[in-house]
Parts: sequence; C-alpha cells; structure tokens
Amino acid sequence: MEQQHQNNLINHAGHAMGNMQHTKKTSMGMAGHNHHAMMIADFKKRFYVVLILSIPIILLSPMIQNFLGASWQFKGSQYLLFALSTIVFLYGGFPFLKGLLDEVKAKSPGMMFLIGFAITVAYIYSVAIVFGLKGMDFFWELTTLILIMLLGHWIEMKSIAGASKELELLVQLMPADAHMVMPEMVHDVKTDTLKANDIILVKPGEKVAADGIILEGESYLNESMLTGESKPVQKAKGDKVIAGSINGNGSIKVTVSHTASDSYLSQVIRLVDDAQKSKSNTQLLADKAAKWLTIIALVSGIGTFLFWYFTGQSLAFAMERMVTVIVICCPHALGLAVPLVVAKSTALSAKNGLLIKNRTAFENARKITTVVFDKTGTLTEGKFKVSKIVPLHKNLSETEIIRMAAALEQNSEHPIATGIMQKIKDLAIKVPAADNFKAITGKGVEAIVEGKKIMIVSPVYLKESKLAVPKDFSTNVRETVVFVIIDDELAGYIALSDEIRSESAEAIKVLKENNIKSILLTGDNSNVAKSVSDTLGMDNYIAEVLPHQKLEEIKALQSKGEFVAMTGDGVNDAPALAIADVGIAVGSGSDIAAETAGIVLVNSNPKDIVSLILFGKATHRKMVQNLIWATGYNVIALPLAAGILYKHGILLSPAAGAALMAVSTIVVAINASMLKVKNY
Repeated sequence: MEQQHQNNLINHAGHAMGNMQHTKKTSMGMAGHNHHAMMIADFKKRFYVVLILSIPIILLSPMIQNFLGASWQFKGSQYLLFALSTIVFLYGGFPFLKGLLDEVKAKSPGMMFLIGFAITVAYIYSVAIVFGLKGMDFFWELTTLILIMLLGHWIEMKSIAGASKELELLVQLMPADAHMVMPEMVHDVKTDTLKANDIILVKPGEKVAADGIILEGESYLNESMLTGESKPVQKAKGDKVIAGSINGNGSIKVTVSHTASDSYLSQVIRLVDDAQKSKSNTQLLADKAAKWLTIIALVSGIGTFLFWYFTGQSLAFAMERMVTVIVICCPHALGLAVPLVVAKSTALSAKNGLLIKNRTAFENARKITTVVFDKTGTLTEGKFKVSKIVPLHKNLSETEIIRMAAALEQNSEHPIATGIMQKIKDLAIKVPAADNFKAITGKGVEAIVEGKKIMIVSPVYLKESKLAVPKDFSTNVRETVVFVIIDDELAGYIALSDEIRSESAEAIKVLKENNIKSILLTGDNSNVAKSVSDTLGMDNYIAEVLPHQKLEEIKALQSKGEFVAMTGDGVNDAPALAIADVGIAVGSGSDIAAETAGIVLVNSNPKDIVSLILFGKATHRKMVQNLIWATGYNVIALPLAAGILYKHGILLSPAAGAALMAVSTIVVAINASMLKVKNY
C-alpha cells in the first residue's frame, strides 16, 4: 500500500519530468535523486499557487461572507469564483486526480482516491450551484482541502528518504583510471577497459583499480572499507589485492584477475542493489485508515444521497447531505496525521544525533528485537591509540621510549605510526631527528637517533632474534605491540589498541534492560571479536565474515523471527545494512553506509541506538493517537452529516462539517508538536 502511495506521488509530478532512459545504474540512481527533488519542487509550486488563489476564493465565498456578516458580492462575482476555483481544481488537484485514476487502475483505492473523489464531487456540485442549482457552493472547502493536502504531501515527500545515492557512491570507490604497464611505458587507461592478465601500477596513496595478484613490490593496504579488518594488511609478491582498497606507502605492480564487472566491489554493489529491491515497504497506518475511510465515505455518501432523494427530499438537499458526508470524511487531518509527526520527529531526531533518511526504517525501530553491531568504528573508535608504554630498564622513562619510537615513525603513514605520533602530540614531546633510516622488511624499522641505534620491531622479529621476550610481558588480545630496541638491547614496548568507545558498554546494558539482544558481527579475527563481546557483555559474536556473509547472517537471524537492526560504518556493511529490517549507520563511517542505512547516528554514539528505538515507540504512539483522532471524529460527525437526527431538528451543515475538519487538523498538529525525545 505504501509502495502504491509512493508510486502515485512519483507519477503525479511525472508529466513534468520526461521519460529519459538510463542504461547505467549510477545514472539511474542520479536520475532518481533528481526526479525526487523535482517532485518536491512541483508540489511546493502547486501549494504556493493554490495558497495565493485561495485568498480571493475564500473572500468571495457566500458561506464565508455569511459567517463574517459581510458582503463583497458584485455582478459576476460567482463566475470569478468559479473561474478561480476551476484553476485550483485542475492545477492544484492534478496530483490527486491522477492518483485517483492510478488507484482505480491498480484496483486499490486509498487516500488519493478519496481526496480525488471528494474534490470532484465538491467541484461538480459547486459548478451546478453557479449555473442554477439551488444551494450553497463548496468552492472554499474545495480550495482549502486541496491546499492542505498539497502541504501534507509536500511535508511527507521531504520526509521520505527519496532516491538513494548509495550505488553511485559505491561506484565512486573504484578509481576511474588505472596506470597500465606496457612493455616500454606506463599508460593511463579507463578502469573498465582492463582485462584479465593486464598489469597495472598502483602508486602510494592510490586506490587499487582492479582485483589481482601482486607481481612486484610490497606495501600495506587499507581494506577496512571492504573487509572490515581494522588494521592495514601487509601485501607482498603473490598476495591478492581487492579493487577499491587504498595503497599505503609502497608502489606495487598488480596482475589483473578479471574485468571490473566481476570485481569484489562490483559484487558488493550488486548485493546492495538486490537487497534494496527485496526490501519490503511497511504499509503506512495512514493508508490503512484511508482505505477504510474511503469505503465508509463512499458507502455513507452515496447511501445518504439515495436515502434522502428517494424519501422525497429535493436533489439539492440530497446532494448537500452527500457532499457534507464526503467533506466530513475527507482526510484533512488524516492526511497530516502521519506527515506532521514525521516532520516533527525528523527535526527532533536531527537535534539529538539521529538522522532519519528512511521513514519506514524509523517507524519500524519500535519492533527491533536484535541489534547487530559492526565492530570497527561502531563499538570501537576505529583508530589506533597508544594504550600503554612499558620501559624495561629503570633508567628509562615512558617519555624516553615514546620519544625514540616517534623519531623513527614521524615520517610513516602506517596506522601504528599515526597512533604513536598522536600520543607524542598529546604529551607535547619534541621529536628528535633520525638518520640512516632503514626498513626491516615486514618486521620493523631502524635508524640512528642522537648517536644511538634505535629499532622498532614486531613480536615476530623478537622471536627470530636472540632477544628474549620479557617475563612479565602480557597484552590484551585487542592490542598490537611494537618493541623498542636501543643499541641492540630490548628497552621497552608500546601497546596500541583500537579502543572500545566509552558509550558502548552503557548502550549494550540499556538494550538488555529493554529485552533487546546485541550481537557483534565483524570481519576481524575471532580473538578480537570475543574480547570485545565479552568486555561489553554482548549476547553473541560472529567473526571473520565477508560482506556477503554478513548479509547471510542477518537473513539467518530474520528467519528465526528476529526483527533485526544492523549498525555499521563501512562499505563492507552496506549489503547487510540494506537487507536488515532497520539499517543504522554511524556518522563517522563511510558515505556508503550512511546512504544505504535508513538512519544515521550523527554523533557515532551507540547509546543513540537506544534513544532511537524508544523515540521510535513514542513517535508511533503519536501517530496512532493522531490517526484515532483524525478518524474518530467521523464516528460522531458522519451520522450527523448524514442527517440521522434530522427529525429532531439537528442537522450538521456543510460549514459546521468544514469547521470540524479544521478543528480536527489543529488537534492533530498540536498533538504532533508535543512529541519529545528522551536521551538515555
């Protein structure tokens, strides 16, 4: 039903859009985004045109003049009123008339059908009054109805996520050009022209243009955007590389394995696309209510007309009763019941660190039973920090150990070097110069600093050398350790870790209190995953998973009846974010995750997930309250409009019916404005 409603909205503005055909997915994504923006602009323009025309229409309406006890009638004023109202009906009402036809064709009458039917009946009846039928016209009700419904749909469309750009952003990860190695020269070519067995050169800091195997050279590659592994991976001759990963500070030559369309990244793009398409839209409560209201309105309206006409009343009286019933049932308040709450909740959420991109995802947040967390950058900070500095000699201080290490690491881009340099900056220590700098392949670096030979090495180097690992040496599985050697003597070690966010434990605790399970899903190794899971007291962890496996794990949870929310920050999370019932991206993550997800945690605070779920419940309550009010007043007003108490001298006039509509709309607006966010 929601999909039908969205399709109607898209079709309404379609006459202004043209029918451009796009062959590439990226072009389609961009076209969809522009199409959505043009639709919003179209509704906005129609709203303002109708707003301007509504002023003279309201002032010229006999009903309004009677109500105000004034008269602005002049010769031909009713024809001017007719002309202005016809413009409003045809121009302002076009989306709803088009929607009526679409819903009739789809055999699924809903809100569009009811609005279209009501404005058509009101218009035809009012035109009949102008040209001789006795009674009072409904031109001002017609105009205000169209005005409010245009406003409602404009608000609604701005709240709807619209055409997402995630596929376009995924494609942007792939560099457009590659350096192809020819027998006599290196030639730049388009990435999509690469074939299997071509050789490409990847310079330091560049993105790898194709999946392949290293032919020459070695470097550290950052694959975190693709695999979720937090540490850059050392790659040498014979190792595989993935398109889209970022090269470190070494040049490598790569033998291409296959064309761009078969690359790992392209597979991820297809997974996201398929997951997006397979995602069912939640049926809007407003549409459900509107469907019932449509049936009630049509049956009641036609029944009322037939009853009065065949019991001897005049055509004008019978028509007036029918129109009053239709006008009473017309979803002024119902049309705004959900969009007003959405607009309010979207604004409130943004102020509280929750960016709602997809309304359906937000409305579904209240149903979440399991939250699946990505580790790197979600539960953890996503960057290495020095967790401890341990000198192994009494005459050496922590400051001296980190100062010597920094001398060697100051020109490196490696994440461990970055972590050490950040610590130096925090401690405001001056770094000495290093001479005769050399890399110990795969094991560390060495240089002369202040006349001393300084080495920074990995535990592997230490095991291979004659230097013994200190007896009291122990480290957390989440930590990466480097040893500092001064003049061939072990001087100390520095431990670095991707620290768990301070808010993570509290977030998991509050989720437990609300009977919501928490599961860690990561591309990192099992030891790290278990450590993080145990530290935070999570219900379970799933480690060493690739993007397509993440998606399968989410599906497996869903098949057990769980309503799953997925949080993540990388491209590797994109398919899982798309297939999850609610996709939540952390704001510090990639644009992809943010675009694929329905909701973005702007402050990257896991505790915001709790706020999101509980705020989702509060928002849903407001929507239900509004829908009950918007439809509930019909229970009293509709029988009165139909004339059930006519014999007792009680008859609801069209003016009173319109006034009731106005009051109903105001109540809905006030109720929506009372929505509040509680932070946890």
